[in-house]
Amino acid sequence: MPSILVRDFMDPNPHAIHFNTPIRKAVESMVAAKIIGVPIVDDASHVVGFVSEQDCIKELLNDAFFCEDSMPVSKVMNRRVQTVSPDDTIYEVAEKMASSPPKNYPVVQHGRLVGLISRSRILEALLTTSEDCYLHHT
Repeated sequence: MPSILVRDFMDPNPHAIHFNTPIRKAVESMVAAKIIGVPIVDDASHVVGFVSEQDCIKELLNDAFFCEDSMPVSKVMNRRVQTVSPDDTIYEVAEKMASSPPKNYPVVQHGRLVGLISRSRILEALLTTSEDCYLHHT
């Protein structure tokens, strides 16, 4: 089985949001980019959390209902973020995705965000591998 690395299929320019960003701005960013979640970073681009649409719904509903200002995204983000390395294999990450909930993994190198790997990119990589296998077996 060939070794395909995360770095070969990750999004090298992931959307990321600073932890002080108001929830409303975070949601606007996710909606504009058509993404369901985004890594939260500090001033040094270290991943300090992850926020999904689900994390933001209740707060945005409160903002709309009570006409309140949005609190920072750090108040609703998940602080226990599962990350991967650009040197991990696609197979390792696919096995993680198959057995646990995250749909996206921030890709971290030397403590800093360098990419994002999503289910669709994992599937793309697996298709590439299975096409290669298919061509060699026919």
